[in-house]
Amino acid sequence: MKKIVALSILAISVISCKKENKEAEKKQDETTNVVNVIQKPEVRLYTFDGGNIQVNNLNLFAQGDKYKGDSLVLADAFYVIKHPKGNLLWDAGLPENLIGQPAYTSPDGAFTVTRKDSIVNQLKSIDLTPNDINYIAFSHIHFDHTGSADKFGNATWLVQSPEFDFYKGEEIKNNSLYATTVLDKLSEINKLNGDHDVFGDGSVIIKSMPGHTPGHQVLYLNLTNNGPILLSGDLYHFKQNRAEKIVPQFNYNVSETDKSIKVFEDFAKQNNAKVYIQHEVKDFAKMPKAPKYMN
Repeated sequence: MKKIVALSILAISVISCKKENKEAEKKQDETTNVVNVIQKPEVRLYTFDGGNIQVNNLNLFAQGDKYKGDSLVLADAFYVIKHPKGNLLWDAGLPENLIGQPAYTSPDGAFTVTRKDSIVNQLKSIDLTPNDINYIAFSHIHFDHTGSADKFGNATWLVQSPEFDFYKGEEIKNNSLYATTVLDKLSEINKLNGDHDVFGDGSVIIKSMPGHTPGHQVLYLNLTNNGPILLSGDLYHFKQNRAEKIVPQFNYNVSETDKSIKVFEDFAKQNNAKVYIQHEVKDFAKMPKAPKYMN
């Protein structure tokens, strides 16, 4: 009888210990979850108007005659990413000498461009000045993405090495797609060789996607309120480009672009990221903006 009682007491003790351990593990999990929530950085994205591009010859955006005779209006956005460790400017819009001027049409008639507002004025709407920008990165250095670059001489330029070498090389000279003098004010250079985690916590990642230019890149963000998104740079220019994986005639390297498209789409799927095509007018309308610029 004493043996039975002793075994019963032992069994109860074991069950009690297991219950206490489970409760302790549950509390530990809850504590860990709270810590994870606290440690997740607050990352905010603001979208601004860097001008508009009326494409009069849309066929430039395809191999062959896919868009022959078509035209389209493209947005030209730039973005500010606010992170607890600093601020990143992604792209810089069209040249600011367009502000207050009539629309400008390129000599070949292919493009008509306009810009209404300066980058300095738009930054004020989120209480920033150019001196508050710690990092500047361009999806690529075509003139419609670097227009206000000369305002950010104190920022560190995050650029893929092939893009920087191209900017400094002979091949770029007399190419109307580039206006490199605005880049000359950027003296703090961080040359990248592939993907780059800007703040070291996985929330803001520059991803190398060459092809459109030698060092074209896109931007992955894990936003506080909007979740994971991808800013496309000029991997695509409008929705049909993406749907049919069509590569523009003026891309630097078509085969590299094709590879980048596959890598991009695989990454978007794996990370359940929303894709925003930077030149797509409908996507521009959906992007988070500073209150002053909200529709």
